[in-house]
Amino acid sequence: MEIRSGQVAVVTGAASGIGLGLSEAFSERGLSVVLADLRADALDRAAAGLGSSEAALLTVETDVRDAEAVDDLARATIERFGRVDIVCNNAGVVGPFAPMWEQELATWRWILDVALMGVVHGIRSFVPHLVANGSGHVVNTASVGGLVPLPQLAPYNAAKHAVVGLSETLLAELRQAGAAVGVTVVCPGLVDTGLAESSEQIRPAAVPSRSTGGEAPRLAGASGGVDVVQPSQVARAVLAAIEADQLHLVYPDGAAAGPRMRVEALLADLGA
Repeated sequence: MEIRSGQVAVVTGAASGIGLGLSEAFSERGLSVVLADLRADALDRAAAGLGSSEAALLTVETDVRDAEAVDDLARATIERFGRVDIVCNNAGVVGPFAPMWEQELATWRWILDVALMGVVHGIRSFVPHLVANGSGHVVNTASVGGLVPLPQLAPYNAAKHAVVGLSETLLAELRQAGAAVGVTVVCPGLVDTGLAESSEQIRPAAVPSRSTGGEAPRLAGASGGVDVVQPSQVARAVLAAIEADQLHLVYPDGAAAGPRMRVEALLADLGA
């Protein structure tokens, strides 16, 4: 899909991190951008920092756990801009470090509701518009943790694995339907997003604070290194993947080491 001025991109979790990086990248390319986030104040700051005209921006306070709220986001987008071309289901949270048998049920529900059901709701609300338009692209943010195990982060790990499989299935269904709509699932390694801080800001009272969990796991083995990249770097890679119609985006290159080891182990177990 060619990204060009005049198109409309919707980004959830847009107030910070990868979501903000995507919003900035789309705005720089001349797209109108709809920024959605649960944090109204942070959303306003993010929009103010884009430097785009008010006519090209829309902010919508949105809880992606709520299917009706995401429906409202889609309606607001169409009412304001008359179309939608790119949908980035990016909102996510992270919880405390602990073995999965010690993770609270409230933590499981919260993370799965945001990071998995938020993607489901985005697909349900927006993909019919893309199919009807005959073009478009869906970007789902997963993680390298959607391709390899991340000990001590089972709820997050499970949600991200599900997003990878969901994205692969979505593309298969779109192709089966003959729809010219692309899908990219983003699996970044370590990114300087401030995810822990933003998660703490919206953490439900029933979910333990991240500071009460166990020791932070070592993620270098999963991500292939300790290099931390910036959201703007991930965003540039995402835009390139959209234009290349690339399904899986693992970024940066070093983050692919863990997934390669997993695939090799799987092939060995299959006797390949």
